[in-house]
Amino acid sequence: MTDRLGAVLAGAVPRVCAAAVALIAVDGSVAAAAAAGELVRYADAEGTLAARRPPAGHDSIFDLASISKLFTTAVLLSLAEEGAIGLDEPVAAWIPGHDLRVTPRRLLTHTAGLPPTRRIDLELPGADASERMEAMLRTPIAHPVGCPYLYSDVGLVIAGRVAELAGGAPLDALVRARVTDVLGLPDTGYRPTALARVAATEWKPERPGPGCVRGEVHDETAYALGGVAGHAGLFATAGDLLAFGEALRLSAIGQGGAVLRPESVAEMLRDQGAEGAAFRHGLGVRIGDPGIVGPLSGAFGHSGFTGTSLVVDPARGLTVVLLTNAVHPVRGRDGIRELRHAVAGEALRLRQLQPLT
Repeated sequence: MTDRLGAVLAGAVPRVCAAAVALIAVDGSVAAAAAAGELVRYADAEGTLAARRPPAGHDSIFDLASISKLFTTAVLLSLAEEGAIGLDEPVAAWIPGHDLRVTPRRLLTHTAGLPPTRRIDLELPGADASERMEAMLRTPIAHPVGCPYLYSDVGLVIAGRVAELAGGAPLDALVRARVTDVLGLPDTGYRPTALARVAATEWKPERPGPGCVRGEVHDETAYALGGVAGHAGLFATAGDLLAFGEALRLSAIGQGGAVLRPESVAEMLRDQGAEGAAFRHGLGVRIGDPGIVGPLSGAFGHSGFTGTSLVVDPARGLTVVLLTNAVHPVRGRDGIRELRHAVAGEALRLRQLQPLT
């Protein structure tokens, strides 16, 4: 173990985020682990300190935000392995009336021509989650289909619904049966119940209950859809997320297959040719995303708006997890990119200290 990772987090807390937990695995073994800060530091948007400020620990649970998209992708690819869906089949096969040009592959590569977001909570303030989901599924195409890349939460909401229709179960049940139960991830799921271990996020006075959001998904659209959606909603500990990343890493090097077959992960990590992004795009994953990989060029993964990231580097045998609540008590704080790079840099340093196995 090393205290360097702890120093990296300590340098960012509480300036960048109120709480942070990081894990680095080298060749499947944890080489560094650190936790810093407080799960609830602020009581309001003005930065008033909370009366009770529980410390962050290695068992703390964070809102993963868009890292949820990787779990949705894993479910869809597992359904494709079984022949329940075709990645290039129109989603109209499950959602009648949908644009015939839109396929699961285009949804997962953000090339379906759908808008980036849709505040369905504001559009339909009096509707229930099912009515809002139906409206999301009817979102019209607004941009060219096929290219260029345009990041779309709407597309992943639709992808999650396709998974439900093809898999015959709600998305949370599919994630549990096909990913978290398979890997033994007890603290990964939607709508967490272990509130005492959950990190707070943003001050949202429009939400029920006092104080900053805690134990509910931060993302407004996912919240409006009942807390379970293809683009956001999952919570997890760093250890659980590391295990998920390790499962993908092992499949990528042909040594896994617990969740997805190596050939499915190979397709997941193949450059799908999405034009206009600052990185290569696989199925649901970003490859070489400069916002999260730092010096780990060629690594894949995803980030989350709340301040989270998962980076997997099969070539170097590295899996890197950073969980923070950088939106607590307000969004727009500086420094999360630099923190992600610093954690990735420490992973590279640890890799260089050990011979490749």
